Amino acid sequence: MKVIQIKQSELDAGLEKLESACRLIGPVKEKNYHLFKTLESGQKPDLEYINTRLSAKSVLYPQSEVMFEFSLDKNDEQYAVLREPEKDRTPRAVIGIRPCDADAYKVCRRNFDTEEYQDPYWLKNYEATTLVGLACSNPCPTCFCTSAGSGPFSDKNLDILLVDNNDGYLARIVTDKGEKLAASAGWNTDAGSDAEAAIEKSRDQAESKIRSAVATDNLEKQSLIDLYEAESAIWEPEGFACINCGTCTYACPTCWCFDVQDETYGKSGVRMRNWDSCMYPLFSVHASGHNPRDTKIARIRQRFMHKLKYYVDKYEKGIQCTGCGRCVRLCPVSIDIRRVCNKMNSYNPETCSCEITSG
Repeated sequence: MKVIQIKQSELDAGLEKLESACRLIGPVKEKNYHLFKTLESGQKPDLEYINTRLSAKSVLYPQSEVMFEFSLDKNDEQYAVLREPEKDRTPRAVIGIRPCDADAYKVCRRNFDTEEYQDPYWLKNYEATTLVGLACSNPCPTCFCTSAGSGPFSDKNLDILLVDNNDGYLARIVTDKGEKLAASAGWNTDAGSDAEAAIEKSRDQAESKIRSAVATDNLEKQSLIDLYEAESAIWEPEGFACINCGTCTYACPTCWCFDVQDETYGKSGVRMRNWDSCMYPLFSVHASGHNPRDTKIARIRQRFMHKLKYYVDKYEKGIQCTGCGRCVRLCPVSIDIRRVCNKMNSYNPETCSCEITSG
């Protein structure tokens, strides 16, 4: 991997060049928060942001996406035939994505790209996307990425990693895709032999600012049944507070649940998928009307068991979380995944208790 130097003026000029070659997406301030949006011509990403309210999940996995179109008109040649509409899969580059959000794509890929099934919508968007990450020099107080398999300077799922360097950025080129993007933008100034050491020093400084962590070393060893039945120790206290608003799942970069529905307009219609949430009372309702998760406790248990136990056991790749801390910051009733994870990790079925530690 090589490191190049990009001055701020060179970054802006490079982005202008890239506008003609690909669609640019970046953090944009909207009212009091930032969101990832497609940049208009001449618009620059706001790289002074701390973190976006929602993750960059929607870049690959839109909140609502039309899968097929169909016609119910017998005179239409497309009658009763599902046809995929044309989609914009031109190359796109996400500028300034945080490492935890990029690592979340790797977590989600295990769901969308399996031996049995490859989701064409998610994978085609992923293949068309170049990820230019922005190292997190000042993590939020709720961040716990270093103990969740990620980190403020993680480049495991990035094509380029930008590191703030006074009047510009040091850029670590991670993949061939990243090298091609840098060449197209005209970013080619070698940063010198000391650049890698400077990045490592900045990484150490950033990681030292993270005061929050989760313990995960015992999760795989814990009995699934014991954790499931730990109602008084874990699930009742958390479920009591929950209002099933779904904020945590929508803000989470690694939640992937969706619902599929048909919408008709006269004699034509579309089949679409929309984000859904396991926290909603109707999420698990059967066609018979039976709901196996008809209580708040059952639903909150499902969310955390999936992220911190089912996923751990199935993939053996750590927890289904990258430690971005969004759900902690945005939960209106202060439910904290760090607290729940530490409870699950330390749960003792013999005493039906767990060591409660702070996030």
